[in-house]
Amino acid sequence: MTDDRLAALERRLQRLEDEREIVQLLTTYGPLVDSGCADEVAAIWTEDGVYDNDVIMMTGRDEIRAMVRSESHQGFIAGGCAHFNGPVAVQVDGDTAVAVTHSLMVLHEDGGFRVNRATANHWQLRRTDEGWRATVRTGRILDGHELAHGLLRTGALGQLPPTQ
Repeated sequence: MTDDRLAALERRLQRLEDEREIVQLLTTYGPLVDSGCADEVAAIWTEDGVYDNDVIMMTGRDEIRAMVRSESHQGFIAGGCAHFNGPVAVQVDGDTAVAVTHSLMVLHEDGGFRVNRATANHWQLRRTDEGWRATVRTGRILDGHELAHGLLRTGALGQLPPTQ
């Protein structure tokens, strides 16, 4: 095998490993947040990471931990909830990446389950000493508004949206 072919193969393998790590990171969000693992949820982000959705904006791991520990979120857990995040489309560019996903929040109510919200998510990620971590997660409810659809058309599927 020539040096060029070996180098190309190593780059492809690294990209696949990066994509797999990112998918695994993002899909851990649901089980962790549903079980109230505040530290582990916060560790998905960088120390100064931003979690911006149409309900709340959190900056930094402390604010993300506080959301998981909040009375509101603990009420969801006590009543029965499930967060589903995926499938994940990832585009890696060196030490940065973007991903887009759908997420569903399902609540247990009146002996059954109902989808409480469906959201479009745009993730910006960075390779860190801890591994891949989210720098920004932007989520918008899929209620027909163009902002949510724009998140799905950008990032891993095209151009990055403007940062805040």
